Amino acid sequence: GSTDGTADVVSGLAQDDDIIAVLHENNQGKGAAIRTALETARSSAVGDPRGTDLFLIQDADLEYDPSDHQAVLQPILDGKADAVIGSRFLGLSHRVLYFWHAVANAQITRFSNMLTNLNLTDIECCSKAFTREVATRLSIRENRFGIEPEIVARLATMRLGAGSEPTGSGGGQNAPHPPASRRARIYEVAVSYAGRTYEEGKKIGWRDGVRALWCIAKYNLWSR
Repeated sequence: GSTDGTADVVSGLAQDDDIIAVLHENNQGKGAAIRTALETARSSAVGDPRGTDLFLIQDADLEYDPSDHQAVLQPILDGKADAVIGSRFLGLSHRVLYFWHAVANAQITRFSNMLTNLNLTDIECCSKAFTREVATRLSIRENRFGIEPEIVARLATMRLGAGSEPTGSGGGQNAPHPPASRRARIYEVAVSYAGRTYEEGKKIGWRDGVRALWCIAKYNLWSR
């Protein structure tokens, strides 16, 4: 759905044998883009010497600084974590913007923590990283920004030693729970944030906040 030439740049980078570009002709939402990327990376990892061992999510608008990637990946590289969630509220620099956005984010995160029994500070943070095993077990349904609370809910389930297999794999709710040794270890790390104003192209609105609350309830209580 992009019209700023990003698709041309990405397609050019894909001339490198180590880079795979996947494009949606029409904008289907952030969740749909990440779902397609995960499916592509998972399939390329099977029997491929270039197989993907680490998965990292980065928004294209550069509100998040790619220089933080090392910090996000480090707990996985150190063998301490299977999934890492970034946080804009742990002390690194951030652009000062909207008070009510911060209030809404805090309440959404608190509601999620109540249902997942996690102690996160920013479930809506874009910066998330996973091992191949976690990504393989991560089944995503949301097409828009509801993907953030959905991912956290599914990671919380994996932390308890459960979790659905990706659609079409023969897993799902009836799949056997993995042994305790496969329980996902979750870390949270600080990331910097340079948010945009609505005049600069910010898209998220109050409806997305309501949807986030619905997704937290849905994926923690009824649809795992």
